[in-house]
Amino acid sequence: MKNIQMVDLKGQYDKIKESVNDGIQKCLDTTSFINGAAVKEFQQDFQEYLNIKHVIPCANGTDALQIAMMALGLKPGDEVICPAFTYVATAEVIGLLGLKPVMVDVNPKTFNIELEGIEKFITEKTKAIVPVHLYGQSADMEPIMVLAEKCNLYVVEDNAQAIGSDYTFSDGTKKKTGTIGHISCTSFFPSKNLGCYGDGGALMTNDDELAVKIRMIANHGQEKKYYHKVLGCNSRLDTIQAAILKVKLKYLDKYSAARNQMADYYDKGLGNIEGIEIPHRACNSSHVFHQYTLKIKNGRREELKQYLSEKGIPSMIYYPLPLYKQEAFQQYVENGFLLPVTESLCEEVLSLPIHTEFDAEVSDYIINEIHNFFKIR
Repeated sequence: MKNIQMVDLKGQYDKIKESVNDGIQKCLDTTSFINGAAVKEFQQDFQEYLNIKHVIPCANGTDALQIAMMALGLKPGDEVICPAFTYVATAEVIGLLGLKPVMVDVNPKTFNIELEGIEKFITEKTKAIVPVHLYGQSADMEPIMVLAEKCNLYVVEDNAQAIGSDYTFSDGTKKKTGTIGHISCTSFFPSKNLGCYGDGGALMTNDDELAVKIRMIANHGQEKKYYHKVLGCNSRLDTIQAAILKVKLKYLDKYSAARNQMADYYDKGLGNIEGIEIPHRACNSSHVFHQYTLKIKNGRREELKQYLSEKGIPSMIYYPLPLYKQEAFQQYVENGFLLPVTESLCEEVLSLPIHTEFDAEVSDYIINEIHNFFKIR
């Protein structure tokens, strides 16, 4: 059995090598390494793909989240609601800006923040909500947007894991994740569904005024060179990375279909094993399977993970500890604070290899070894 990877970036690259290499070579030939033509071209292509007015590329997904908070003009002490079951960056930038991350529970099936979990944490200090579209499918955005309008709150979508996913509203209208909130943020980290070959990120909005602020903040707070209106930062997407993303964007829907093929194969092979819960597909969202995440019941996750490792099968735990139990966030929670769904998920979730280079032989091997584990232990 060949070496199994969580994400097969080499196999993906081999199929688009000529186009990627040509794009990189053009950057080298022109020596326009910062704000070159490929940045503007990718920006335009991405706007058209998402059907959104403004895409502002930046250096990485964490910067995107921080710039979004800065653009909204939030003040120290303002509260921002986010899920407790997510990657640290979502809440990290909130704390870094002197805001208070208010962590709430998630849906036990979709793993996403939902209306019921948000409403009871809204106070007079609440200014924004950050839904995270976890693992590749959308949070239930329609009721969140209705609540936000009612309570005069901003919505910042963390779309780092669900680029390409479609959310369906109750009237049948569909929108891409990342186009629904006031601002959305994404990451182009190499392992993302749309990933470059280094760091990269972007912010998206349909609000013209917010777009001006975002661009200004990401460029040292200046609209005109050497004239700085606000304190900003230096966050931009390198031209070479934009050239790579411009090529890969053309394949994004194909990549999503390949991930779904692999997920369907896993579903069929693992769906009848007692002690495993396969991923839930929300009825109002397509799934692009950034991760294929099982729930392993009866306290057997660590044992299964070790068994798979012994068989040469990688797996990952996204995420092993609720944000409110991380040492960095202790100042924001009271002693004994607990969210039951988040606690359970942190004990049960296990992600299997999934990517664009589907291989039935490898998938069969993974499925068979999981079956063997539950037969012999």
